[in-house]
Formats: sequence, C-alpha cells, structure tokens
Amino acid sequence: MAIKTRDLRSASSRSGRIVVAKSLSEALAKKQQTAFLCHSHKDHELAKGLQVLMKENGWDLYIDWEDGEMPSTPNKETANRIKTKIWSTDWFLFLATDNSTQSRWCPWEIGFADSAKGYEKILIIPTEDVYGTWYGNEYLQLYKRMDEGSNKQTGKTGYAVFDAGTSSGTWVENL
Repeated sequence: MAIKTRDLRSASSRSGRIVVAKSLSEALAKKQQTAFLCHSHKDHELAKGLQVLMKENGWDLYIDWEDGEMPSTPNKETANRIKTKIWSTDWFLFLATDNSTQSRWCPWEIGFADSAKGYEKILIIPTEDVYGTWYGNEYLQLYKRMDEGSNKQTGKTGYAVFDAGTSSGTWVENL
C-alpha cells in the first residue's frame, strides 16, 4: 500500500488551518516528534500535505524551503545545514515520488540519514498516483514505511509505521 497523492493534495488545502512550529527548537520544547522531510521541490504540494497530516498526528515536519536561513542556491552551506537538520530532528522521512527517486539530492540525503540516524529512525512514505502507480526503488524497501492503516477489531484508521516486509504496524501518534 501507499499514501495516495490525492490525499496529500487534499491535506495541503488544509495548511492554512494548522499551526506549524515557528522553529525546530519550539517543536522540541513542546516535546513534539520532529522530522526532516526529504522530498523533491517539484512535489511542493505533496510535501505541504504531508506536513499537515503529520501535524494532525502531533509531529512537526521540517521542510527546507520554509527555512529562511537556507541559501537560495544549493551549495556547500546548503549541504551543511541539511546535515545539521537531519541530526537535530527525531526522524528522517523520505517522500517517495517519481520526482524524489530521480532527484540528485534525495539519494544523498537518505545516504547521510542512514549513517546519522540508522534504520530505526528512517521512514519511507511511498506514494501512489491516480493511476495506481506506486513510487519507490529497491533501496527504499530496506527501511520502515509509513502507510495508511486500519484495525479491523476497533475500526480505527489512520497512519501507521510498518517494518520492512511486515503487515503489523504502530500508529504514528504512538511513536
């Protein structure tokens, strides 16, 4: 399974109604789960939608283009700031889309996160477009994934994290 891009676009339209922490330190002070979002800038709307979904689950999602201190043109300082943000957040999320899997930066970021965070703190968010096409590559299947989940006994639905190759997960808000 994968998160549908239409659901991310729909969540993006709610972005004006959520309050995102003004800074990473504010989110940490509130004891919120924090995450660095690895994504293609071509997926601006999907990234914003994921930020809304995560906020609705008690998380603060760092998106680099919202950071006023990020250089306007990628350079060595960009790489250093990205490394710092990956280190300082609790989690690393990879928004798997056709754009991110073809990006030059995204594979570098997940490679750094693998070394900095390890398996336990990396989540892949596979997406599925309106045609049912699932996005991700073989190396992304090495990590845990965040996906839509449901509990048939309780009727609860929402987002859960699943270990690679398993079908039982943990609700995002319980991480």
